[in-house]
Amino acid sequence: MNDMHVHTHFSPDSDESFAAYIAAARQKGVSAVCFTDHVDTNPNDSGTGYYDSAAFFAELSRARADAPDLNLLAGIEFSEPHLWTKKLAEYQKLPYDCIIGSVHFSNCEPDLFFSDLVAIGVSAENCYASYWREVLKTVTAGGFDVLGHIDIPKRYYKTLVYVEAMLREILRKMLDGGIIPEINTSSLRKGLPDTMPGRDILRLYAEEGGKYCTIGSDAHTADDLAADNAAAQSLLAELGLREVTFVKREMVPVS
Repeated sequence: MNDMHVHTHFSPDSDESFAAYIAAARQKGVSAVCFTDHVDTNPNDSGTGYYDSAAFFAELSRARADAPDLNLLAGIEFSEPHLWTKKLAEYQKLPYDCIIGSVHFSNCEPDLFFSDLVAIGVSAENCYASYWREVLKTVTAGGFDVLGHIDIPKRYYKTLVYVEAMLREILRKMLDGGIIPEINTSSLRKGLPDTMPGRDILRLYAEEGGKYCTIGSDAHTADDLAADNAAAQSLLAELGLREVTFVKREMVPVS
């Protein structure tokens, strides 16, 4: 098993250590773990400025020395890459194996995280309409390897809203730019019936010519490492897609 989306104490919303993930990986039979801590820049995000890349790489180096039996990969989850291209360019120079680009703010009025939009009564329709426009902008700008949790508003709204023509345009832009989707399993832990994305969007991706996905638990604790990996594997098999990992920003098919 591989888990290409994992958060440690270098993310503002996790307290977990590398050592805990290493122990969990050995226990669960996970061979590759990509640590993809948050890099946030939006002034409305409390985590902006939290990430320390130098400290991250120093600790990762020690973890690799302690766990030569595991494939410990360096990654980041960079929020709204289309809005912060100069900052993204700085991180592109560092020796990451994988960069996830994610949209965590839908640029609604007001520009708040999804749980906050739900709390103040912004409708799912309005949130999604704005969100998909931002996703299109971010995949058009590119500069990253994997699009994180493509339909993340559903984790908070408990419903999925999209216009197929817009979604197909997003998927085509991804394919043109060499960006692949992840199958993010965290929604299953949140009580939703499917992954992010689920079967419907992955089927559209396959219809547009997509072939590859990463699998990520979006774990913030070691207990959730590789959670519901089997569900993601089942979707890949059903839709004829193939799991990949990344090493040095190059896609590596999983045999």
